[in-house]
Parts: sequence; C-alpha cells; structure tokens
Amino acid sequence: MAKAKDKDIEIIARNKKARHDFYIEEVYEAGIILKGTEIKSIRNHRVNLKDSFALVQNGEVYLHNMHISPYKEGNRYNHEPERKRKLLLNKSEIRKLIGYTTQKGYTLVPLTLYLKKNLCKVELAVAKGKQQHDKRRDIAEKTAKREIEKAFNRRQKGDY
Repeated sequence: MAKAKDKDIEIIARNKKARHDFYIEEVYEAGIILKGTEIKSIRNHRVNLKDSFALVQNGEVYLHNMHISPYKEGNRYNHEPERKRKLLLNKSEIRKLIGYTTQKGYTLVPLTLYLKKNLCKVELAVAKGKQQHDKRRDIAEKTAKREIEKAFNRRQKGDY
C-alpha cells in the first residue's frame, strides 16, 4: 500500500470517489504495462481515475476507463487515452481476485496511481458498493465528528 510519507513514492492521481462509493475490503499493489508516451503523460500528472475499474479476463487483470491524456510533445505514435491496460499481479493474487469478483456485489477499483522508484504502480482495491443510505450515514458521522472536534478545540482555547 502506498504511503504519502515514503520518499520513494510520488502520488500521481487518487480516486477520491472510490472511498465514498464503496466499502474497501482488501488492497493490492499492482504494476501496470504502459506505452512510452503514456508514462511521460503520467509523469506530467495528466491522469484521471474517476470512472475506472478492473476486470479479470482469461486469468489476467485489465484496467478499463483510466484516462491518460495524450502526450503534448508526442507524434503520430501517441497512445489512445482510454485503452485497457494490463495489470501485473502474482498468480495467487489473481486467483484471490477471481474468487472475490465471482461473489455478488464485489468489484475491483483503483484507488491510487503512483510512481515508486520510477515504476508506475496502481493501488487496486476489492470493493463492495454502498447504498445511498450508507453514504448519507457516513456523511452525517463525519459532520458530527467535525463538530465535536471544533467544540473540543474551542473549549481548550477558552472561547466557550
């Protein structure tokens, strides 16, 4: 799992909506197969993970709908922005993912795209979708927690 504190890791993109829309069960780190102009665009932070997801097809894991903008200085050999990209995982991890995705309600969602020692990695999560009432409850809990923190801080400062 990628930590922002590590000096070897540069976070390129995060899927902020994923933690709001899904319960995260398990997280895997996967390599990704890219073309030359794709890695240049990634280093320029020209990536969007918003609607992306992963599927297991023929014993391999592919990432769909991850938008990598075409490289500005690229020529006619530039890449397709939303092509499917193969993820690099161990066989045992792929077998676990197959087991999860065959169960009803589970999906594979990328959480973070980052560079780790000049290699592009994806933080892939096994996730289960939240219902609308679950999302509302989470927002209410966050708001209540924030209000408690504010009241506590005011009390500590003596502004009560």
